[in-house]
Amino acid sequence: MTTVETEATRTWRHILAVIVGDPLALASVGVILIFILLAVFAGQIAPYPDQGAGKTNASNTMHPPSAENILGADKLGRDVLSRIMVGARAALIIPIFVVLFAVLIGAPLGAWAGYKGGWVDEIIMRLTDLFLAFPSLLLAMAIAFALGRGLDKAAIALIVSWWPWYTRIARGVAVGLRERYFVEAARAAGVRDVVILFRHILPNTISPILVQATVDMGTVILAMGGLAFLGLGTQPPAPDWGLMVSEGRTYMLNQWWIATYPGAAIFIVVLAFNLLGDTLRDIFDPRQYK
Repeated sequence: MTTVETEATRTWRHILAVIVGDPLALASVGVILIFILLAVFAGQIAPYPDQGAGKTNASNTMHPPSAENILGADKLGRDVLSRIMVGARAALIIPIFVVLFAVLIGAPLGAWAGYKGGWVDEIIMRLTDLFLAFPSLLLAMAIAFALGRGLDKAAIALIVSWWPWYTRIARGVAVGLRERYFVEAARAAGVRDVVILFRHILPNTISPILVQATVDMGTVILAMGGLAFLGLGTQPPAPDWGLMVSEGRTYMLNQWWIATYPGAAIFIVVLAFNLLGDTLRDIFDPRQYK
């Protein structure tokens, strides 16, 4: 047990050292942490938290960026900066739960399919292929439309469309592990298949799944923004970056700040997750250790 803990500690120290030594990765982590803090404490640090939550201010309609409204005000006089801060909750917290639940559903199914093989593998993977036959965003749009509008419905739609990717990843790892000596030894010792799955197979899928989940965070943020843009996600007056872009697109020529700043927030966060995912991919690439 001590050896396992030592190896785990060494791995995390290596990850931390690589991130600290890579300016882009370190900046990405900093950006992600800043936006997560904004999402958690938006109610306390937003200049106008009531406007961020949706309260209108008719006397300040379409106000350009100024000392009073750093990023300007929208068509209902609401402070754009406050809306971005409060909207970070829907933009970041919900995608984290979407990816988490997609992993919790997809990884065990894929690991079980790869470990058991035979008809179990066939059933799980054919079901997975059925979902993968449709583009993820298109499938999520269809599911969200069927379930109805709302942030929770959009989250469910994305979970349903995203879990197959983790099934494929976990299955590929499990196929390579089921004939390894430590798995055969556990099987010969009479260890139950479920115990082997959770003790030996799934822990070895963490590295590729962590990399995929980090990259997927940016994609899910874009997908959530896209659903909100189409009116299938967050509903007004609740703040959402995609919804803010949708509301401001008709004013781009004159009141450009209404859509530009929420769009910039989406761009920055997605780029940060993608850069961090690239760094993690390099860390966990087996060729690094040859």
